[in-house]
Amino acid sequence: MFAAQPPLLPADDVAADMLAECGRRLADAGFAQYEVSAYARPGRRCRHNLNYWTFGDYLGVGAGAHGKLTFPASGRIVRTVQPREPRRYLAAAPSGLTRKAVPRRERPFEFMLNALRLVEGFETASFSERTGLDWEEVSKTVSSLVGKGLIVGQGTRYRATPRGLQFLNDVLLSFVPESPKTPGGFRLSTVE
Repeated sequence: MFAAQPPLLPADDVAADMLAECGRRLADAGFAQYEVSAYARPGRRCRHNLNYWTFGDYLGVGAGAHGKLTFPASGRIVRTVQPREPRRYLAAAPSGLTRKAVPRRERPFEFMLNALRLVEGFETASFSERTGLDWEEVSKTVSSLVGKGLIVGQGTRYRATPRGLQFLNDVLLSFVPESPKTPGGFRLSTVE
């Protein structure tokens, strides 16, 4: 017979207590939480990651690298992926780079996936600037989340509440577009 294995992860309450204690210790050492999983001393936030969280553009250079490029003139946002294995990356022609347009219907989720990670949140104008969409596309969803106490708004700035940060995945699911109904199965649509 096999002996019962102890659980690999602590219970939810224990994990929450551990997280709270880590936050207290970091605060005592002069670190402040600025992102759902990042703390820094004043002036020491990771600019590289802040670009991601504000839905900025970046080039993916090297094996397995990902990128995001915005083309305002055409209203397109494109995700890029390099081949993952170094040999395939080195052997690939420039055409080996995978490019996928981010459909308009997925942009609210993509933006919120990044922007709501930040403790300070985002300005409504940045939603329109970064996605090319009107704020009205998400205003009802945001208002619903405000009503549930998961997001708070102050003027034109919105951010996740402490509870919203704790359940950020659930908050983000509110912005996932419904999958199209297809007879005989399911598939993710990539058509704009």
